[in-house]
Amino acid sequence: MKVITHDEAIKFIKPGMTIMIGGFLGVGTPEGIIDKIVENRIDNLTVIANDTATPERGIGKLIVNKLCKKVIVSHIGTNPETQRQMIAGELEVELVPQGTLAERVRAGGAGLGGILTPTGVGTIVENGKQIIEIEGKKYLLELPLKADVALIKAKKCDYYGNLVYNFTAENFNPLMAMAAELVIVEVEEIVPVGAIAPNEVRTPGVLIDYVVVAGVK
Repeated sequence: MKVITHDEAIKFIKPGMTIMIGGFLGVGTPEGIIDKIVENRIDNLTVIANDTATPERGIGKLIVNKLCKKVIVSHIGTNPETQRQMIAGELEVELVPQGTLAERVRAGGAGLGGILTPTGVGTIVENGKQIIEIEGKKYLLELPLKADVALIKAKKCDYYGNLVYNFTAENFNPLMAMAAELVIVEVEEIVPVGAIAPNEVRTPGVLIDYVVVAGVK
């Protein structure tokens, strides 16, 4: 784990990459890194996230600035601009049931070939997907999700990179930390090694490549 600036972090994110971004309606989203993506106009991105937040917050800023070519999310209901771009054919949107999305990310991190879920059977969600029947019940085979870079947010870390999240701001962040080739975390503070009890660690530092501190440019 290495502590770097936001400007250094942004050099790892290239146009056309697939990136995972933690957060739920902007809570638990690395806002500082997103602001740098917008500032540097890094575009043609495929973003995997729970949602696209709102136009003025989190991933919504990437949508408003038209930096995404595709999003894989569980819903877009809180961002009218995402809806407009989708209807206009300016943005590809893949909607995935929230639990299925989480498990697909988990499968990507665990090296699994996919997951079986009954969610979506008999709906448009099953279109184009393999249906597997087990003991008389139908399941959809959902493929794993992985990314070039995961951008996550934590409340604090120690100098080994061990992370602690702030309550529900944890959301998708731990899963995404396991499912990308490179992981950059934005933290509110860095504390000495030993200041975080082992049983408080939610994401071990071995998964973290780089750390940036929120508010420090």
